[in-house]
Amino acid sequence: MTGLEILFVALAALVVLVTVATVRLVPQAHAYNVERFGRYLRTLQPGLNFIIPGVDRVRTKYDLREQVFSSRPQPVITEDNLVVNIDTVLYYQITEPRAAAYEVADYLSAIDQLTVTTLRNVIGGMDLERTLTSREQINDTLRGVLDDATGKWGIRVNRVELKAIDPPPSIKEAMEKQMRAERDKRAVILHAEGERQSKILTAEGARQQAILEAQGEQQSAILKADGEAKAVERVFQAVHRNNADPKLLAYKYLETLPHLANGEGNTFWVIPGELTQAVQNVTRAFADQTGAAQPAGEPEPETGAEPADSAASTREEERVPQLTSGSEGAMASSADAEEAARMAAQAVADARRDAEEASAARPSSSKPPSQRSDEE
Repeated sequence: MTGLEILFVALAALVVLVTVATVRLVPQAHAYNVERFGRYLRTLQPGLNFIIPGVDRVRTKYDLREQVFSSRPQPVITEDNLVVNIDTVLYYQITEPRAAAYEVADYLSAIDQLTVTTLRNVIGGMDLERTLTSREQINDTLRGVLDDATGKWGIRVNRVELKAIDPPPSIKEAMEKQMRAERDKRAVILHAEGERQSKILTAEGARQQAILEAQGEQQSAILKADGEAKAVERVFQAVHRNNADPKLLAYKYLETLPHLANGEGNTFWVIPGELTQAVQNVTRAFADQTGAAQPAGEPEPETGAEPADSAASTREEERVPQLTSGSEGAMASSADAEEAARMAAQAVADARRDAEEASAARPSSSKPPSQRSDEE
């Protein structure tokens, strides 16, 4: 290689080096501070920039995007003298690269220390419970103080968040017990409310059931009473239409009387005083029927002879006890009532038998005296 070629190669390398030292490519959302002979000259913007090699020098490079800074846990004393450890997260953005480079030596350390002092001032005026429940208020207070202090540093604080608030272990245990007690209390309250609603609904259901059953019983009683009224009315009309005599009514009375003591709750029953009269009416009825069966041509019995029906009735009166309301005929139990009914039925049977005997004996005694003398 000749000396001329070596010269050209050296010149080319020098041009390349000068070009590389002169041209500066700044990425988007970045800024470079340039110094000339140690003095701030200008800030290079994103794109192609040129500087004088050996005269100008890029001092600092900054990322203009939003940055996140997480501080270490810091012990803070609350108003009620409890030490809590608080972690903070800071979101900031560099707005003026020149101020960030020349107004503060280390802006991250300055922001961290400012955050700690502000936290101690804010938390020192709150108790633990308020500290745990006032995160938004603490965040707003910190952001306002840091934004005011870092504005002259060319930094804008966008957000400050409390990442963690750690009370002492004993306080944590007490808080857990308190929370457990509160949950147990809410559970008991909810259970009591559920039982209360259940009892209310059950009572309302029972009330509606009782109302419906009462209405049903009322309608049933009304319909039953209407049916009995119609039945009594028809019986009354039938009796009056057929012109029933007192003898038939007395017989029906005696027939119905034993049923009065058939109820389950009947423990006391009084025999009515007209029972003897009813038995006598029935006895006369059977005696009249047997007398009506005699032939039409037979003569009347002798005047001095006592009629058979009166004799039968006299014997019946002697046989049937006189049961009146003032005598000892008032029974005190259903057994006495059944005995009285049995006696009444026996009296009717005896009256019927006496009437038949009187009817059988009457033809022989009613013959004329002439016939009886011929027969003799």
